Amino acid sequence: MRVARVLNLVLLSVFSLPVLSAAQDGDAAAVVSRFLNAQRTDFEEVALRIWDWAEVGYQEEQSSTLLQEQLTAGGFSVDAGVAGMPTGFVAEWGSGSPVIGILAEFDALPGVSQAAVPEPMEREGVGAGHACGHHLFGTASVAAGLAIRDWLERSGTPGRIRVYGTPAEEGGAGKVYMVREGLFADVDAVLAWHPGDRNDASPGDSLANLSAKFRFRGVSAHAAGAPDQGRSALDAVEAMNFMVNMMREHVHERSRIHYVITRGGEAPNVVPNFAEVYYYNRHPSVETARANWERILKTADAAALGTGTRVEHEMIHGIYNILPNEHLGRLLFENMKAIGGFAYTDEERAFAEEIQKHLQQPRPIGSQEEVMDWARTPAGGSTDVADVSWVVPTAQFRTATWVPGTPAHSWQAVACGGTSIGLKGMHLAAQVLARTGANLFEDPSYLTAALAELNAARGPDFVYEPLLGDRPPPLDYRR
Repeated sequence: MRVARVLNLVLLSVFSLPVLSAAQDGDAAAVVSRFLNAQRTDFEEVALRIWDWAEVGYQEEQSSTLLQEQLTAGGFSVDAGVAGMPTGFVAEWGSGSPVIGILAEFDALPGVSQAAVPEPMEREGVGAGHACGHHLFGTASVAAGLAIRDWLERSGTPGRIRVYGTPAEEGGAGKVYMVREGLFADVDAVLAWHPGDRNDASPGDSLANLSAKFRFRGVSAHAAGAPDQGRSALDAVEAMNFMVNMMREHVHERSRIHYVITRGGEAPNVVPNFAEVYYYNRHPSVETARANWERILKTADAAALGTGTRVEHEMIHGIYNILPNEHLGRLLFENMKAIGGFAYTDEERAFAEEIQKHLQQPRPIGSQEEVMDWARTPAGGSTDVADVSWVVPTAQFRTATWVPGTPAHSWQAVACGGTSIGLKGMHLAAQVLARTGANLFEDPSYLTAALAELNAARGPDFVYEPLLGDRPPPLDYRR
């Protein structure tokens, strides 16, 4: 594996350097920046290799292994296969306290195959793509962890830096299983980031989300010769969907319910004896999401009753709404402001202009040079980072890895992520993570304030209970 070998050799040479005092080596920001600048090309190669593999949730064997190799080469101890997830891992370096965690995602999305070109073009033989930029996410987080480790050793600062390799964020809820296993129990703060179309460290909300696959079973028969002897599982799916669509009028306006029929039969002249529909149900509060979910479950039972079929459902994931921590978030914001955005080359600008021809709501090219003002942002999607945020102070941010105006989960996002535009955003993210992590080791008062904020937000009687119950990780949900 050429990329891994090259990077490992570089890292081993870096960590064989003698430890220098803080006075000799400059302040934390300078130390981590030097490290990341020196290793930049190598980390870019890692990100592009993961982009090329485009492995979907719980199938990220190569991507996870590559990131683990970088951490092992940097002196981290790596615990692989955690919480029942073969591609999940926890890597740690250091001793004592505090413990600072960094989240690293690396799964791709099915159905968005795209080459690194500014017009729609699927990659031959590849059915998935990094439409949410998790190849950049995971690589920047690993790079930041290694940079912090380098600074901790050089400065003699006590504490542990921990990198969490979190698989299957896209619908698989990998982090929930880690939280359920208590893997964050001793962590003082968690930092994360996400690709986007702007540089923004504002605290953002997210939607709680429960999802399941509903499987209906009926009786096959000749659709013309013996229709009275058939009981259509597809009819049951359609009946359920019809009832849920009527239900939309009578739920809270911020509810989001969507589905896809994953199995609907094989031939028109055969009454389908099996059909499956996959549902997502979201709301900004866990309580309302749960209430909507109970109603959705009743529509499934009613559909089965009305069509003479049977139904069962498999919970795929359940995740909380996020609790953004403003004390940590403001520190991320200050570091991002200090670093600033980045400019495009002429070639990158030309690429961006072509991409924007395909966007519904383009933003000004050049806005990636700026950092957005601090402002609370409304919920739009869901993330399993949310469950982490209920058990440990957590903050995250976005950088402009995509052309301004590019939506997530689009072919345009895949294309940008395979170019220097995405890599520039990744480098900025690694810098912000590393500087902020070092700040938390240097000044524990940030951690004290962040914990007080979390306790106030979740209430004195809060006890974490995973929405997905005791089910094991759905390792085959993308198969």
